[in-house]
Amino acid sequence: MTSAVASKICSTRLGRGLALSLAAAGLALAAPAKAEDLIVKYDQSQLLRLPRPAAEIIIGNPSIADVSVQSGNLLVVTGKTFGITNIIALDAERNVIWDERVLVRRDEAKVVNLQRGTLRQSFNCTPQCNPQIVIGDEAAYFNAIKSASETKIGFSERSSDANSQASGQ
Repeated sequence: MTSAVASKICSTRLGRGLALSLAAAGLALAAPAKAEDLIVKYDQSQLLRLPRPAAEIIIGNPSIADVSVQSGNLLVVTGKTFGITNIIALDAERNVIWDERVLVRRDEAKVVNLQRGTLRQSFNCTPQCNPQIVIGDEAAYFNAIKSASETKIGFSERSSDANSQASGQ
């Protein structure tokens, strides 16, 4: 639901009642990202340059995003699954030098979703459409693509090992 639609719904008496009911049930209308949120795409990385070197990095939920330090003040933030978490960077005196929410979203560019009722299959179309493993896809499709990918990786690793042994490495 877009924020414009959510705002329009909440401006009516029925909408306010719905919003209160959702809040009482522990649910909320989707809030738009704040301007200062770091948006990272699923399975992609984003560079984050801190104002000064960090001594410690804290990630609210490391299953959503991962951070690696490239230098004292250059971080690589990788989106691991969809969701919202945060990153806190501390200096050597344990002062906060960075505290920001991280939103991991799906990259919609050149992605085609085949929707069959509630079941979804994702394809990456760059330039032709090939299956893509995305959390939330139909389980049978996801597992079939995962299995095919693992088999291909296995072929590549065995071929690479054979070539290394043949060359005496």
